[in-house]
Amino acid sequence: MPLVATTQQTVTEPAPRNKLGLVRVQGAAPSSLPTNIPTTRETVTREEIERSVNATDSEDALKYLPSLLVRKRYIGDYNHAILSSRASGTGNSARSAVYADGILLSNYLGNGVGGLSFPPRWGLVTPEEIERVDVMYGPFSAAYPGNSVGAVVDYVTRMPTKFEAHAKVGVVSQPFELYNTKTTYRAWAASASLGDRAGDFSWWINVNHTDSDGQPLTFATRLASTGVTGTAGTPVTGAVPGLNNANQPWLLLGSATQYNTRQDHLKIKLAYDLSPSVRASYVLGVWHNDSDGNSESYLRDAAGNPVYKGSLAADKKETLNIGGQQFAGPTGGDFGLTREKLQHVMHGLSVKSRTGGEWDWELAASLYDYQKDDKRQNAAANPQPGAWTGGAGTLADGSGTGWHTLAAKGIWRPVGTAHVVDFGLQQDSYQLSYLTSNINGNYLQDGPGTLANNVQGKTRLQAAYAQDAWLLNADWKAVVGLRAEHWQAFDGRTDFSATAGQSYPSRSEAFLSPKAALSWQAAADTVLKASVGRAVRMPTVSELYGATATTNSKYINDPNLKPEKSWTAELSAEQGWGAWQSRVTLFAETTRDSLYSQTTFDPVANLNISRVQNVDRIGTTGLEATLGAADWGLKGLDLSGSLTYTDSKIKANTGFVATPGDTVGKWQPNIPRWRATVQAGYRFNAQWSAHLAARYSGPQYRTLNNADVNGYAYQGVSKYATADLRVLWKIDRQWSAAFGVDNLNNDTYWNFHPYPQRSYTAELKFDL
Repeated sequence: MPLVATTQQTVTEPAPRNKLGLVRVQGAAPSSLPTNIPTTRETVTREEIERSVNATDSEDALKYLPSLLVRKRYIGDYNHAILSSRASGTGNSARSAVYADGILLSNYLGNGVGGLSFPPRWGLVTPEEIERVDVMYGPFSAAYPGNSVGAVVDYVTRMPTKFEAHAKVGVVSQPFELYNTKTTYRAWAASASLGDRAGDFSWWINVNHTDSDGQPLTFATRLASTGVTGTAGTPVTGAVPGLNNANQPWLLLGSATQYNTRQDHLKIKLAYDLSPSVRASYVLGVWHNDSDGNSESYLRDAAGNPVYKGSLAADKKETLNIGGQQFAGPTGGDFGLTREKLQHVMHGLSVKSRTGGEWDWELAASLYDYQKDDKRQNAAANPQPGAWTGGAGTLADGSGTGWHTLAAKGIWRPVGTAHVVDFGLQQDSYQLSYLTSNINGNYLQDGPGTLANNVQGKTRLQAAYAQDAWLLNADWKAVVGLRAEHWQAFDGRTDFSATAGQSYPSRSEAFLSPKAALSWQAAADTVLKASVGRAVRMPTVSELYGATATTNSKYINDPNLKPEKSWTAELSAEQGWGAWQSRVTLFAETTRDSLYSQTTFDPVANLNISRVQNVDRIGTTGLEATLGAADWGLKGLDLSGSLTYTDSKIKANTGFVATPGDTVGKWQPNIPRWRATVQAGYRFNAQWSAHLAARYSGPQYRTLNNADVNGYAYQGVSKYATADLRVLWKIDRQWSAAFGVDNLNNDTYWNFHPYPQRSYTAELKFDL
């Protein structure tokens, strides 16, 4: 659904006495989101990002916005950086909607991570392109699908009005110490942009290269309870004792999934004014990624050599001996090697009128294509060191996967009335094609062999919407809307081998989602807003059909999943207090048939196993408060903060994790009770500024039965409190430099994987 946000228009209103509009933590900017929806919105501008954020990826722009978190684990994180919001955790990527200039970046081929991963395609936007980022909380606009239930994010990128040239280089250094890993990981990036406008034609080109080494993200483990007293097996040292997320004793044998990522980005934007009121626009985005995932054993034999396999015991199984206890020896699954080559291409095309008169219209289309998507991995029976040069493995090929969107939209402003009517037709189509093949020779270079598994399927969402914004009088505005959707799932098939497969029958369902909102200028400095909306989040192709398996993971699909249905409401009060602006928002959400994918570790199979299911009912209530001031006390001092309290519980569930009823009354996964941000910035003069920010998130759980009571462990989710620092020096009109520290206090915290530790950044930028 491309370019939806850009067509919304505002009812012409009398100049307010002192209309607050939106409380922006860091100042206001014209929003590309629907301006006639009186609900919570936030904006961060290019200038604010430059002063306050050590931005190495586009998702960093969201870092300090209320109630938002992106699970970014390293610079260039392309497969796990999922956006969470008030009532949607970091395992639910399909409960938010991310766009760039109105073109869909959210990946609705799946939800969260499991056998495959489905975060938004952040790599199609670089920090240097961003003009501003607009966020709308909740499913209160009829122009968006049910995936907007958490939040809608639109990146507005630069389009020049005169000749521009920009260049930037940046470096990051992260000293990292965890278990027996102690080293420094580094990253660097370089970008350049050119743009101009000549008469009716304007253009923009941006290129970017990133080379990033991230910290290890997974670890090979053995539960202490699986050890057997004896003398068989290879004697080793170096295993690290600890407790897993359920507080069970285990041993950590080594680190894995340490990515070296090399990414290239190209963006070309063209615009031509066909007439003074009609513009045609085209966007091309190309994202290329080469990524090597490496692993390292902590185990050492008597000679000090690293150990990647055990010796055969009497039962003919490879065995390790750790302190007189016999454990199953490591495999290529414990210490995996992956080699990925990806190239994704995005196209966007639109023709749009902007008369501002009685009628306006827009036609838009977009295409996202997995042009190349290869992942090679060594087999469980092919451990290191041999796996470094070849041997058996698998090749996973996702080429042919992607989505395309079509939209026709109109705006009617009846003459002589205080109404603006938005309406439109949309079609979003998704196709998943993922073939995994065995390779018996050299997995690093050979072509595909016998079939290991194959996933195919398509979904289509067709929608019609209309919403009427009505200015009742100078102080009251109402918006009512309705979205009608027809959803189909078809051509689903899963092959588990060359001789075992299953096709699935087609499905079709239809839904109506009403929306309503009301705002009241109660006093010169007071605005009250109320919003309510229904959202239907359809099952994704991967959830329906995507049974996949790799050396160390397995995903179990369900073709009979029900759509997820939510009612969301919020009530806000926005108040000005002189230099200060504040907002308090009460929010509530009831979700039935919530779609959840849960990952558990099977110590017997030595696999991470993910399974998708419907949860009968989840209820969420909460309060979000923001406070901010610019130039408070003295010129140049900006202060802001946000605080969110959330109570999100599973109210009913016929399913269970271990025993019937073990999830009822438990916390919704990945939703903390408390979240907070605090920011202080000071502009010393036109050349120098400094910014200090802190973020806090309370304890949370990852599992539906809340059995993961230890968050400070691999596969756990911990609370955190971190601080970030940024200093910006504008050397002259063209040159600027910045220095920053992220995670200044070096907090060690987790979300299944470890987050980055203290990281130092430096940038040099040129603007012409």
